[in-house]
Amino acid sequence: VHLAESGGGSVQAGGSLRLSCTYTSTLDYMTWFRQAPGKEREGVAANGIYYANSVKGRFTGSRDNAKKTLYLQMNNLKPEDTAMYYCAAARGPLSTYDVLRPGKYNYWGQGTQVTVSS
Repeated sequence: VHLAESGGGSVQAGGSLRLSCTYTSTLDYMTWFRQAPGKEREGVAANGIYYANSVKGRFTGSRDNAKKTLYLQMNNLKPEDTAMYYCAAARGPLSTYDVLRPGKYNYWGQGTQVTVSS
């Protein structure tokens, strides 16, 4: 499984970005993670259903199977959203507790940087 992210960039607080991730094979869980400098990698959005509390109501995950592309629409961005964003894939089943845990994912993209300035 090969994954490749794009769409990152720099934006002011309150702005929006849409990240894309193309993939070669569909697995049970297609998830967005992020990692800020000095912090642990954290799950952001999985299968367009599970979201980290910090992004609920602002981020929306979706997928176009025909295009084999995963999306992350990010609205009302905040400086604390600044991070490297990764897409990842995993085979199921995963519990609700595990679905946003990076250790459960075997396949990763190279990441795309998102920087939000105040």
